[in-house]
Amino acid sequence: MSLRLYFLRHGETIYSQSGGYCGEIDPDLTPEGTQMAHAFAEAYKNFPWQAVYVSPKKRTMATARPLCEAIGLEMQIREGLREINYGEWEGMSAEEVRERFPEEYVRWLTEPAWNAPTGGETSVEIASRAMSVIAEIEQNHADGNVLIVSHKATIRIILCSLLGIDLGRYRDRIDCLAASISVVKLDIHGPLLQILGDRTHMSDELRDRPGT
Repeated sequence: MSLRLYFLRHGETIYSQSGGYCGEIDPDLTPEGTQMAHAFAEAYKNFPWQAVYVSPKKRTMATARPLCEAIGLEMQIREGLREINYGEWEGMSAEEVRERFPEEYVRWLTEPAWNAPTGGETSVEIASRAMSVIAEIEQNHADGNVLIVSHKATIRIILCSLLGIDLGRYRDRIDCLAASISVVKLDIHGPLLQILGDRTHMSDELRDRPGT
């Protein structure tokens, strides 16, 4: 027997459309983002889920809700799964940040593991809090399927941590589009990436939306 972790990024928001930095900001899903959540629930409602762990943000809870309602499982809310805190960059575009914080921005782009957005979090800090949730899940669930609903940077950093990829390269090595699912199997051989960024549960129209 083995434990499979299903990492689901939340559905589309106005920031996944615009590309603005959104961590602590808490936008709702767009109508299309809600459709993405329902599409996931429809495709995965017959899986034998053990538990659903969710970031406390509105966008993640709204993404998890259709599945939880369909299968009758309560969300397990965990602060460790929230998105990177972008500090003073919250809500800004990359162009605005580059203009207002040029030195900090270059340092963050070059080595985000140890350099944070101004007033925000490093990749190492995110990995520390997020991987404590993964350790809790491993302790609570010896096998079966566990869903983890989180955010773009956080999921990529968790995957890097599990797979032995440099945390400073999370943006360069792993993509994570809106409402995509990635699967890691944990067994005696360690973490095995089985699926990365799958969105076949969506319609072509939703998959082809720009910026997601």
